[in-house]
Amino acid sequence: MSEALSHGAATSLDLAGSFILTSPANDTRVDIALPGDVHAALLAADRIPDPYFGENEKVVDWVNRAPWHVERSFTATQADIDGYLTLTLAEVDCIATILLNGEVIAKTQNAFIRYDLDVTGKVHAGDNTLRIEFEVTRDVAKARADAHPFPIPFTYNYLTNGLEGVHMNFVRKAACHAGWDWGVCLMPIGVYGTMSLRKTRLARQDSVQVDQAHGKSSVELAIKTRIFAFAHGEVELEHTIDGQTVTDKVAVRQGDNVVTHHVTIHDPKLWWPAGQGAQPLYELTTTLEGEKTTRKLGLRNLEWIIEKDEIDHSFKCRVNGRDITMMGANWIPADAIPTRITPEVIRDLLESAKAGNMNMLRIWGGGQYEPDYFYELCDELGLLIWHDFMFSCMSYPSNREFLDDVRTEISQQVRRLSHHACIALWCGDNEVIGSLGWYPETKAAPERYVANYDRLNSMLGNIVEDEDPIRRFWPSSPSMGYLDFSDGWHADTRGDTHYWDVWHSAKAFEAYRTVNPRFASEFGFQSFTSMNVIETFADPKDRNPSSPVMEMHQRNNGGNARILETMTRYFRFPRDFDQMVFLSQVQQGLAIKTAIEYWRSTKPRCMGTLYWQINDIWPVASWASLDYGGQWKLLHYMAKRFYLPINVVAVPSKDNKEIALRGINDTASKAEIHLEVRAVKIGGGERVLHEGKAEIGPDAAKELETIKFKKLEADEFLFFSWTDEDGALLGENDFFPKPYKAYDIVAPAITTTWSTIDGKPALTLTTDKPALFTTATVDAPGYFSDNAVTLLPGRSTVLTFNARHGATPSIDSLAASLKVRDLSQTF
Repeated sequence: MSEALSHGAATSLDLAGSFILTSPANDTRVDIALPGDVHAALLAADRIPDPYFGENEKVVDWVNRAPWHVERSFTATQADIDGYLTLTLAEVDCIATILLNGEVIAKTQNAFIRYDLDVTGKVHAGDNTLRIEFEVTRDVAKARADAHPFPIPFTYNYLTNGLEGVHMNFVRKAACHAGWDWGVCLMPIGVYGTMSLRKTRLARQDSVQVDQAHGKSSVELAIKTRIFAFAHGEVELEHTIDGQTVTDKVAVRQGDNVVTHHVTIHDPKLWWPAGQGAQPLYELTTTLEGEKTTRKLGLRNLEWIIEKDEIDHSFKCRVNGRDITMMGANWIPADAIPTRITPEVIRDLLESAKAGNMNMLRIWGGGQYEPDYFYELCDELGLLIWHDFMFSCMSYPSNREFLDDVRTEISQQVRRLSHHACIALWCGDNEVIGSLGWYPETKAAPERYVANYDRLNSMLGNIVEDEDPIRRFWPSSPSMGYLDFSDGWHADTRGDTHYWDVWHSAKAFEAYRTVNPRFASEFGFQSFTSMNVIETFADPKDRNPSSPVMEMHQRNNGGNARILETMTRYFRFPRDFDQMVFLSQVQQGLAIKTAIEYWRSTKPRCMGTLYWQINDIWPVASWASLDYGGQWKLLHYMAKRFYLPINVVAVPSKDNKEIALRGINDTASKAEIHLEVRAVKIGGGERVLHEGKAEIGPDAAKELETIKFKKLEADEFLFFSWTDEDGALLGENDFFPKPYKAYDIVAPAITTTWSTIDGKPALTLTTDKPALFTTATVDAPGYFSDNAVTLLPGRSTVLTFNARHGATPSIDSLAASLKVRDLSQTF
């Protein structure tokens, strides 16, 4: 039993802790820690093997096909229960019966809802028992699908590697729990959120929302408190922020009550996205008769400017009066085993996003609403969130029962999260309207399924309008706009775009330059996960791209073949498996670099690029730039460079006669740079093609110089660097007119020396010949300040090492495990 925490008139008894896990389908009886999940408990008890190793996903499949029960006893004192009692259970996953002292008090069916259950009079002084009985989610989903009056197909993403599909559109839990084209199918069971018994005198807090109205030198806060009262009466409510306190005696009626108070912040310190300013946070404390909650508020004025222009319609994010380019990636759940999602894991991933010069993440609609600490960290780090609601890649029911359940879900989630500065946009779904063209059933009756879709989507928009009117609701991703059910994958004049032809249609990387999106919210290219990660799930005999184990860890049909096929277009085929893995990551980075450098250079036409995806849910070949576990792949290093706020990129003309060097400035001040452009021979030797000063206006992009292709000899490539007014290096880039396989790359002799810079280990690299995609790795957890870099003779490149997970590796230990590789080694 957790000790009761006394807060005046309100107390809370924490019911998290050790439960007994059993199943009526087998003889399991083990401890389970809740919040947590069944797979983690069975792993801890050595009842199942590691689901991520080899082909064990199939070995542990029985777990999600069995019903499970959890039970614990707890002790309550008379003081704990002398009042109105609420049993709060959040993120119950998902079809479950809740029993208190043997009495059924609720049935749950939505993992995205917080269940606040009135248990007044049902808890005894002394010993009590809480029991949760979970049904088999896949069986419930199939029964609901079979009973539906017309067929609603589930997504094709569940049909990889011979695994059967699950009707996840009929149950409300993370869709990717049943697998995806990057995900393992575990179908976890458990409780992941709050488990507490709350005692109140008369009423409890259900949510606190804050709307901001920005004036010239002040911000007015409208603080909306939702109070649930068990009876008629009067309660005392208090808000404290920025040295101001508002206290009010509020008359409440039985049921829901909404009370709004206003506070003005004078001379506010404004919150900015990462890279654009600071992220000051004001603490708001709300107390309802001893029940105290705190929230941190970032004061910012955020608008989406979607208005007619000379092209069609703009699509851009304006923060505090500035149109800021959104740069980032898509986010999926951090682990397929929910117990492993911790604040430490999330912080590590989000800090890597910020270190990669990102300012926005898109929470994708096939995943989950994240825990409170996720959004608190995003507020702290300056990472804006494009937030899908949890619908993805398939149609959903629109009957009254389903819509009522979803209405509760969306209302709760918007109320829970809307005070966060990081929440930039509510989006109805991921690719649901587009999916109507994917399945025989939906293609055969488009009118029925469009009407079915609109019932749900319109309700989502209305909820946002009612609950969070200051934020934009966007109907879907991709979308051309409100009530526009046309193709958002290839249209590039308005709305947001998902451009997947380079991966799914195997087009050349150069195809990215044939589209000109206003906002690219999804696009990507796969690589293999890093070699040290592969070693955690594949024995040496299985380290072959077409082995059953490697194909089990590739969830996109034909994915491994596509990686290798593309490799032969741009590179000479690598000499062994290890080099193939390395080269796949070089290739992935090159693909996304091609897209983002070009699209950023079209500013202000394109005002956002969010590549697919930043993180992995398990160790797998995927589109992620961070390995499972958070290690940086080469794409993430390249992202740090192609998302530089002041950047110079090379864009070849359509006729391949000239190369435009375009400067990009995503800062609020004009940028004055010194640009140097060299032609470098692949075997050594270089000459200066251009050198001079350039000015780029604030929040602008412009052409700085043009180089004719014929100025480059057959064995030359472009290398260019730019410095600020004081000569400090801002960035380096290169451009190869031909595929890398066309060059006779000479093996360089790279030398390494270690030192310390500002207390961090620093590695200095020098070379006698041009060295392409030079990459340093060490065994210690962490990342270098740069990697996959081009080294030239006569120039030193210094990489500082940033340790992760609190590690403080010595230079000697780093030097002992150091490996340096470059493109020549793959030939």
